[in-house]
Amino acid sequence: MGEKTFTIKTMTIDDYQGLHDLWMTIHGFGIRSIDDSRTGVERFLKRNPTTSVVAVSEKGEIVGGILCGHDGRRGCLYHVCVREDYRRLGIGKAMVVHCMNALKKEEINKVSLIAFTVNDIGNAFWNCIGWTRREDLNYYDFTLNEANITAFNR
Repeated sequence: MGEKTFTIKTMTIDDYQGLHDLWMTIHGFGIRSIDDSRTGVERFLKRNPTTSVVAVSEKGEIVGGILCGHDGRRGCLYHVCVREDYRRLGIGKAMVVHCMNALKKEEINKVSLIAFTVNDIGNAFWNCIGWTRREDLNYYDFTLNEANITAFNR
């Protein structure tokens, strides 16, 4: 079997179904009923048209993705994922670099992300590529829409 190759490109709404299909294959991945719907992702991409990314295989399949956006002050990465059989090929790092460069072009100077503590693979990845785990702050959130339910893939 040949070597697996991929390309990195800026995400568009046309990539949604392939990305959603990928999300559904990842054990433990949390999908929100509203935010991660086609409508929710389209709204996110309209607000952040140049910063999200997908990795596409030589067969044209979405094998990785990052929803990346900013509020004018700080960037944030959401749903960073790579299909299991394409991991350890540099896709994750290449996607992160793509997002960081897109954020720099928009004059964003700091980027954050949230990784569940039980996500050993993800936490090892972030540590390996030089991100700093913050232990000097607490993370808080407040739910404005109870209908936006998170379901975790089994």
